[in-house]
Amino acid sequence: MQVFDKHPEPPYYAVIFNSILRNDAAPGYSEMAELMENLAKKQPGYLGFESTRGEDGFGMTISYWKDEDSIKAWKNISEHFLAQKMGKEKWYQWFHIRVAKVERGYSFEREE
Repeated sequence: MQVFDKHPEPPYYAVIFNSILRNDAAPGYSEMAELMENLAKKQPGYLGFESTRGEDGFGMTISYWKDEDSIKAWKNISEHFLAQKMGKEKWYQWFHIRVAKVERGYSFEREE
């Protein structure tokens, strides 16, 4: 599990990507995921991400962005477009994307 350790002060945007991997997913998924993570970090407006995947293949990745223009720009980067295409063709059984504006947030951390 990858956890985003420092959330910015709201408002900001979250892109919530839920997916189920195919049972027979082709090789290369992990490498592409790492490539997309590194590429996203270089984009204007990128704030961070959190990601997890269960043994059943269900995963959730939430990326955080400064504004909607940053999200639109990220979606249209050629390498990201290729990853989306390969995901549909090879890796995913199903996915769903939501874009949300984060208006407020709070957290708790136990001190040991």
